Amino acid sequence: MSPMKLFCLVAMLASTVIAQATNAAPNPWEQSATALAEEIAGILGPGQAHLTIRNISKIPAEEIPAIRRAIEETLKAHGVVASGAESANGIRITLSENLHERLWVAEIVEGNETRLAMVRVEPGAARAEASGSGVTLHKQTVLTTTEPVLAALEAADSFVLVEPEEIVILIHSSEGWREQSRVAMGQKRPLARDPRGIAFPSLGGQGFVAWVAGMACTGSDQHSTTQPDWTVRCRESDDPWLLTQAPPAAMGAATDANVNDGAVHAFYNAARNYFTGVVTPSLGVDVPPFYSAAPIPRPDGAGLLINGIDGKVQLVETATSKTVAGTRDWGSDLADLHSGCGTGAQIVASGSGEAAADSLRAYELPALEAIPAGPPLAMDGTVTALWTAPDGKSVFAVVREPAGHGQADSYEVDRVTANCN
Repeated sequence: MSPMKLFCLVAMLASTVIAQATNAAPNPWEQSATALAEEIAGILGPGQAHLTIRNISKIPAEEIPAIRRAIEETLKAHGVVASGAESANGIRITLSENLHERLWVAEIVEGNETRLAMVRVEPGAARAEASGSGVTLHKQTVLTTTEPVLAALEAADSFVLVEPEEIVILIHSSEGWREQSRVAMGQKRPLARDPRGIAFPSLGGQGFVAWVAGMACTGSDQHSTTQPDWTVRCRESDDPWLLTQAPPAAMGAATDANVNDGAVHAFYNAARNYFTGVVTPSLGVDVPPFYSAAPIPRPDGAGLLINGIDGKVQLVETATSKTVAGTRDWGSDLADLHSGCGTGAQIVASGSGEAAADSLRAYELPALEAIPAGPPLAMDGTVTALWTAPDGKSVFAVVREPAGHGQADSYEVDRVTANCN
């Protein structure tokens, strides 16, 4: 054999070996892509669907085609064909991540129904953890009343209700919570329609601070008897309301040493039922008027999520404000929930509009898009208030249930918790 022929033969053999090695190289995302596709196929069933993939993670763009191929091949093996945009069914996949993990979420759209599939991902992991949804919300009714409830708080073995004109103290009995005392706030100005209120534990956890338009109240338990013995005082006040008890350190120290160090306060427009956007201490950026706000963990420490009166949700962090996508269906109320599921913390938001049958849903924000972390929780009426419990592991919701003709509406206070799937 001539030297030239020998060289060509060796070159061909080398090319074959290299090609085989390349084809055999494992796709580090294959197992995760397969797990997600199997979840999707189990929900959708055989048929056609338009598949889109959005990458908001740090996965290099050149690796996305391999992820897509793995998903399409697994779907096809289960009878689901990725078709054109004209398909009635849709599969919208978001590849996201935060400081701790990667999260891939698929929204499976069939007509007016949207369902979720989710995997938590590590490249090359032996097995991806898959579930139909990451967080399932549950509710438990704490009490029902015919008086509107603006806020409530568990403190010193009591349940404190903030009503538009009164503070109500409830204590335990054999039949559940019963009213112990009722204190008038003494407002001298009329309240606007659907006023808001806020309540937080005071230092030491044996009391509370609360705000309603034009009024500030404090409560302390004297412990002079075997039962809670409360002293409640209210005064006229235009001072800013306490907004968060545990904001990021970068947001500064509290200006009111009598409340909570490191807190953020916001001025409330009593005539219009929203916060003006003026907060103290300054967050380093202009904040628009808003209905509600909640702290949320971020890679750089923490941020503040603000639900603006213009319908836009803004994330304020490191002296910047950015619009959060995926919040079009949110109502005006939101609260943070430290469930321990997924990324550890979620945002719970009410549904948009004055719905006769409202809902709550948990979301995660791995980037600047709110991704549903589980299915919505149906409520029995309209959610009128939503806030985080002091321990952060549950949220409370007030639900207004319309009554029949000539009857007063009822208000239900529900505790909402989360289970990890």
